[in-house]
Amino acid sequence: MPSARPRPRRAPSVLVALATVACLLLASCSDDEKDAAAKKAAEREQVTRSPLTGLPVEGKVPTHPVLAVKVDNSSNSAPQVGLGSADLVAEELVEGGITRLAAFYYTDVPGNVGPVRSMRATDIGIVQPLDAVLVASGGAPPTVTRVKDAGIRTFTEGAPGYYRETGRVAPYNLFMRLQELAKTLDDSKPPAPYLPFESSPSLPKGEPATGLTAEFSPSSSSTFELREGRYVNTDSLAAADDQFVADTVLVLRVRVEDAGYQDPAGNPVPETVFDGQGEAMIFNDGRLVRGTWSKDGLASDIRLRAGGKTVTLPPGRVWIELVPADGGSVTVTK
Repeated sequence: MPSARPRPRRAPSVLVALATVACLLLASCSDDEKDAAAKKAAEREQVTRSPLTGLPVEGKVPTHPVLAVKVDNSSNSAPQVGLGSADLVAEELVEGGITRLAAFYYTDVPGNVGPVRSMRATDIGIVQPLDAVLVASGGAPPTVTRVKDAGIRTFTEGAPGYYRETGRVAPYNLFMRLQELAKTLDDSKPPAPYLPFESSPSLPKGEPATGLTAEFSPSSSSTFELREGRYVNTDSLAAADDQFVADTVLVLRVRVEDAGYQDPAGNPVPETVFDGQGEAMIFNDGRLVRGTWSKDGLASDIRLRAGGKTVTLPPGRVWIELVPADGGSVTVTK
């Protein structure tokens, strides 16, 4: 039999080149693995912080979506129920010069919330950035169509959790057992932060401010007073042990237009246009920072700037006041 042919030896330069390529490939894989690990760590960090407050989520991260409940804010609603459990509240102008609240729930879902009232087109810009579900009694046909076209899931009277409180007068007697509704929903993807929260916020020093009064119309205003470093709504319609106490009050001056229809009493329905830009006032820890807000569209996040720079907010519970730029006003208490 012929002897086995010896394998040719590779030149040293070839071996060096192969070794170099192998090292580069290993380094590339190592970098990719580091990037993937960093991405997962960032995702975990985001998941373990509430998108509504920026605070760490204690216990199990919710699997349900953010729940936005429209709550009546007239004297007929007293006492409001469930506000004390909300993560964030937004106040908006509705017809007749009064306001309505959008109360957001994610980490702490109470048993009962209400009185639940109808939706407005304004809610699109408030709710859409969080991909939240909208809990409302119903709505005028033009509004229902617009909210549906915006891709917002709504739960109106008749959905799981709704009930009528026998001790109250309609339409102020519609309430929601929110935990019951939340159990029927499943959304494994937590939303992105609603506001630019940061553990070390970039807020300028600002000016002293121990309180404020946001006037939406001649017949409707909300007053906040600084108590022990937080802002208490002194004209709240909630019970004393069920009030929303804010770490930050964020006043955004907004454009208000005619929604194009009237309510049953013949009042024109206003619509807050919650995109574009406007003046912003940030009340936090006894200080007021003046700046601007901007949103590229109804579904976009809120951005804040002050002193020519982008600013962030300290984590905590926020009350957002959508005060009309024309016809509204803000009085600051030093």
